[in-house]
Formats: sequence, C-alpha cells, structure tokens
Amino acid sequence: MNSAANTDTNAGPAVLDGPDAARQSLATGTAGIALLHLEHAATGAGPWAEAHARIRAAATGPVDGGLHTGLYYGAPAIAFLLHRAAETEERYQTAAATLDQHVLRLARRRLTAAFARIHRGNTATLGEYDLLYGLTGIGALLLHRTPGSDTFADLLRYLTRLTENTAPLVHNGLSLPGWWAGHDPDPILPTPGGHANLGMAHGAAGILALLALAMRHGHVVDHHTEAIDRVTDWFDRWRQHDTDGTVWWPQWLTLDDLRTGRPQQREPGRPSWCYGTPGIARALQLAAIATNEQTRRAEAEHTLASCLTARRLDEITDPGLCHGLAGLYQTTYRAAGEGRNPALDEQLPMLAAAIQTAAEAQQSAPEAGLLTGRAGIQLAAATARHDTTMTGWDACLLII
Repeated sequence: MNSAANTDTNAGPAVLDGPDAARQSLATGTAGIALLHLEHAATGAGPWAEAHARIRAAATGPVDGGLHTGLYYGAPAIAFLLHRAAETEERYQTAAATLDQHVLRLARRRLTAAFARIHRGNTATLGEYDLLYGLTGIGALLLHRTPGSDTFADLLRYLTRLTENTAPLVHNGLSLPGWWAGHDPDPILPTPGGHANLGMAHGAAGILALLALAMRHGHVVDHHTEAIDRVTDWFDRWRQHDTDGTVWWPQWLTLDDLRTGRPQQREPGRPSWCYGTPGIARALQLAAIATNEQTRRAEAEHTLASCLTARRLDEITDPGLCHGLAGLYQTTYRAAGEGRNPALDEQLPMLAAAIQTAAEAQQSAPEAGLLTGRAGIQLAAATARHDTTMTGWDACLLII
C-alpha cells in the first residue's frame, strides 16, 4: 500500500479522474464500499481477505490531496478508511499515521484560505466548511486522530467565527450568519443572494455537532460555549410545527426568509440525516449533552421521536444513508444510545427490522456506494443485526 507516498497536499486543480477518482470517494466509490467489507470482517460476517483486498483497492495508487479534497474524497477519505481499519488491524496503523500528517497540512492550508476569506468580508461557500468536502468534515477526522493539535484548535476557532453575525456579512440591513453561503444550494433551486443551510451534511447542524463533540471530549477554545448557544438559538428561532405537532426546520433560509421572518418552505421535508429533522435533532442532542442543558436535551429527543410516526415514515421512499431509511435508523440508533426518551428505544426495533428488510431487497441494486447505495444500507443493517458498530464507521456522519 503506497497511498501516503503518492499523496500531494500541494496539488492545485484536480488531476485525478475516472477510476483513480472513484476509488478514493467515500461517498460513492471504492473507499466507502471498503468500509462495508471492513465492518463485515470485524463482526465475523465476512472474510478478512476480502476486506484487505477492498482497502488495498481504495488506498493503493495516487491519492488526491488538493485543496478541493475533504472527508468524502481524496486524502481525508482514504485517511478515514485507514483509521477505521487500524482500529481492528495493526497492519494499517503506519499508513494511517502517515496520512495524518498530510491531513494536518491540508487542514492548515484550508484554514489559511478560510480566514483570509473572512478577513476580506466575503461570504463562504458550502465547500469551505461543510461535512462532506469542507472543514467540518476534516475536523471530524482530526477529532478522532489529532484532537490535541494546534490545527484542530484553530479549526474550532474558525467554526466559532462562523457562528458570529459579523459586521461585513450584512445585506441591505440584514445581518447574516457567518456560515451564509453566497450561492445556490442546488442549480435548479435558485436562492438569489445566497442561503443559510441548516442541514447536517452541508450546514449549521454539522457545525453544531462538531463543536459539541469536541467539547464532550475536552477540546474547547475561547467562545466555544457561546458558539454552541448561537447555533442552537438559530434552530430555536426557525423551528416549525406541523399540524400534527411534528417539529421540523427548513432545509435552508433565503434573504427573503430573513426579511419576512418566515421560511418559504411551508411543510417538513422527509425525515433524513442529511437535511432533515433527524440530523438536526441529533446535533441538538449532542449540544445539549455537551453543555448540560437538560431541557434542550429533552426537546431534541422528543423532536427526533416525532419523526418516527407512521405518517412521517411513509414519506421515506429511499433506503439509502444520506436521505433515506438507513440514515434515519443509524441516527436514531446513536441518539437512543444516549437518550432518555423511551419513545426512541420503543421505535428502534421497528426501524431495525425495516432496514434489514431493505438491505435484503437491495442486494442487487446497481448503486454500490456509501451515501446513496448498497454499502450504506448494508452498514446500517449490520448495526441493526449486531446492535453495535465494530469499526465506528458512522463517525463520518458526525453522529458520534
């Protein structure tokens, strides 16, 4: 395995494509699929030879280390895979430790660029800070590998800055949050002037979850608690209630939303990990545990439980991890493990049975990847079957 030797964290524009790019994608490619085979081997459900072969397939060869890489692609994605492997197999520890140094250098370069952008008073992009390809995702990796580093502390300082309503981020008298993205969330869903994303994958919930997890592990920077409070206040401000009492949040907020004080989105989306209430509720639960806010904790757990009614579950038509049943199950599993609301425990067996049934039905589905394909579905089903995760693969979801 020569991944570390072939990693270039000084790379400029992406030069890898085709099979080389696909194998180092945690989202859709070989790296994410290798996580499944690693979990199978660790639980005794599959052969170690297959797991080793999949890891080699992902990690052998040139690894992209450019500024565009993040937790779900390139050097950080391969590092995450090797870290999970090193937890159970000593043979991967050297390669994982070598990649740590590349990731630290990458994080430092990305932080330098991000602080320069803040100094200029420009708005951010999702790719600067989000979980999938931004600094929140890289921070999730550093939390588990180099949490005592100066780089991780600076990354936490960067996230606390994003929670501030700073003077340069004002538009026609509207004060914008520091994580305001000055572009559309989707090319077919224009938001003139940008948007504030609230989801776990690309927005404020991911920032909140990482700040909370860092605090729980004893890694705190100046204004850390205030930053958590500011983000939770945003979720308090924009909490919505459906006719049946279900709590939900809009996927994102536009300038018009801020101006009117009311979201244009009029009804809840599907209860998903990536953008929906489950991911947000888990982030709020983690924050409440970190700050010892018992009322907020109870509210977060009640909110998640409200997603598990038959009516809301009928809205899920996708079995995948990102915005489907697998992600809902895995998020609920982690929340219930620390929860005090009996409704979470009561609903978990039903969700466990549903995801195992879905995994059996998806055995021959064409999409094999982690976020939207078979690998993620089968990983969630393995959690349900064994009532544990041997590799901690779901750390990439920022729910642990």
